[in-house]
Amino acid sequence: MNPGAMTYLFRRLAPVALALATGLSLAACQQQSSAEAPPLEGAAIGGPFTLVDQHSKQVTWDSFKGRWRIVYFGYTFCPDACPLDVQAMMRGFSSFEKAHAARAAKVQPIFITIDPARDTPEVVGQWTAAFGPRLLGLTGSPQQVDKAAKAFASYYRKGEETPGGYLMDHSRIAYLMDPDGKPIAMLPIDKGPQEVAAELAKWVK
Repeated sequence: MNPGAMTYLFRRLAPVALALATGLSLAACQQQSSAEAPPLEGAAIGGPFTLVDQHSKQVTWDSFKGRWRIVYFGYTFCPDACPLDVQAMMRGFSSFEKAHAARAAKVQPIFITIDPARDTPEVVGQWTAAFGPRLLGLTGSPQQVDKAAKAFASYYRKGEETPGGYLMDHSRIAYLMDPDGKPIAMLPIDKGPQEVAAELAKWVK
């Protein structure tokens, strides 16, 4: 992740980190025992959007109301980061599903492109299918995609044109959202499928 992406995410998540640190300190001083709070509890992440799936069918954020959601922003022409991240995310989800089928049935993994110019519904559908039937791919107009990305504090920027095309610089975060659409945690996709499965098992009930 480049410095621009890191700065953007720091500005969005710093207040949450401060609140968590303060809350943990108070809990320690008062020596109270309580359930662990979700890492992203209270963060301004998530919000309404309107996009389309691989069948060009309109999908909104409210379409998933009542379901847990995993949300990752990337693009299908990504040469390395996105395939690795989504592979770890979906392998972790698959392991969680095998161990906790009923709980996994309440979860919808979602891939949202940040490159709508090339990622048509058909392209997104073909790409996400390679990672399993449970992964839903979404795209839309540049304005629709931008609105969704901003709602989820997802940084992205188009790179320079080259003979081989252009790349997209972007943040690499898989958000776990609860059935009400509130942020719960960032899945540890950088640590591999087992850690992702463990994090899902920790929060999804």
